[in-house]
Amino acid sequence: MYVFVNEIEKHLKEKLIPFWEKLKDKEYGGYYGYMGYDLALDVHYEKGCILNSRILWFFSNAYMLLGEEHLKSAAEHAYKFLKDFCMDYENGGVYWSVTYDGNVLDSTKHTYNQAFAIYALSSYYDAVKDKEALKTAKELFNLIEEKCTDEYGYLEAFTRTFEPAGNDKLSENGVMADKTMNTLLHVFEAYTELYRVCHDENVAARLRFMLDIFKNHVFNEELGRQEVFFDSRYTPLIDLYSYGHDIETAWLLDRGLNVLGDKEYIDMFAPVTHALAKNIYNRAFVNGSVLNEAENGTNDTTRVWWVQAESIVGFINEAEKLDAKKSAESEKYYKAAKDLWEYIKAYIIDKREGSEWYWSVNADGTPYEKPIVEPWKCPYHNGRMCIEVIKRARPGK
Repeated sequence: MYVFVNEIEKHLKEKLIPFWEKLKDKEYGGYYGYMGYDLALDVHYEKGCILNSRILWFFSNAYMLLGEEHLKSAAEHAYKFLKDFCMDYENGGVYWSVTYDGNVLDSTKHTYNQAFAIYALSSYYDAVKDKEALKTAKELFNLIEEKCTDEYGYLEAFTRTFEPAGNDKLSENGVMADKTMNTLLHVFEAYTELYRVCHDENVAARLRFMLDIFKNHVFNEELGRQEVFFDSRYTPLIDLYSYGHDIETAWLLDRGLNVLGDKEYIDMFAPVTHALAKNIYNRAFVNGSVLNEAENGTNDTTRVWWVQAESIVGFINEAEKLDAKKSAESEKYYKAAKDLWEYIKAYIIDKREGSEWYWSVNADGTPYEKPIVEPWKCPYHNGRMCIEVIKRARPGK
């Protein structure tokens, strides 16, 4: 495990951080929004607000982990762009995307996008103690609760002025979903980080509200999975296992439960998060890597970058819980995490100079020719995996 952690820390410092620092747009602010598979950087491509929020989260947490001033500077650069160009100060909320030079391009207000801004701003506040960042995070929390909810849970997409809009951005697999597990998960993740830094009981109450939704509507106890796409009342729309989201949820729910510190909910969810991790290990962990998803019983054997990254954290999280119970079963999850890292090194990390990770590879490890950077491809999953592994292995970090 020690060598494994050392390798990951080296990868974070020597591969991921330098790559993303070089994408800093010193002329127009923020970070460049697109690099093709051919490693050609498009400096005039749109800048996704999710991308820049996730970059802000990454550099804020890298700075807190490593304490290097250049990381603080990189986080400040991302924060200034988010504040100056991605926020709608007239109608509230965060846009979906802006042009390379900061003009509004897609004015959609998506709950998912608001959540990532809260996640990033909360971490940035923790890193540099900027009270304005925390104030903005709280304002976005209030906005979500006022504009983006109904009695059943969290709504999805809105126009610039918060009129309901079609949820094409978070719907896939041939369905148009009124609600999604994905958005719910990332609102929960964002509120966890906000509560961690401010301990506002209003935030805690909404964490409990979401936990109830996960338990009563999203988690399918019989199948040991989460349902993915729903109608307005959380009735599932499709037979789908989303393996990456299940293992990511297993550890993010545990993180939220730990931050919340509510024993009743911790006890309630112990079998849920265990079932999610166990099912991914048994069903989706194949040849040292994790499959993408299964629709109507058919596995998609693509290996996606973020699924592998989240699976490392999810398996380590499960191993740690089993260790606490003095269960020998923990070893198989630790081994799975190490095997995943070996797979990532062999097939997912792009070894070309000036690159980062491939988006995905097929079953034989051949990469798909997809972008290295685009609005969804960012250092959030792989960077967070590195940070999590280091912090868990060396609590003093």
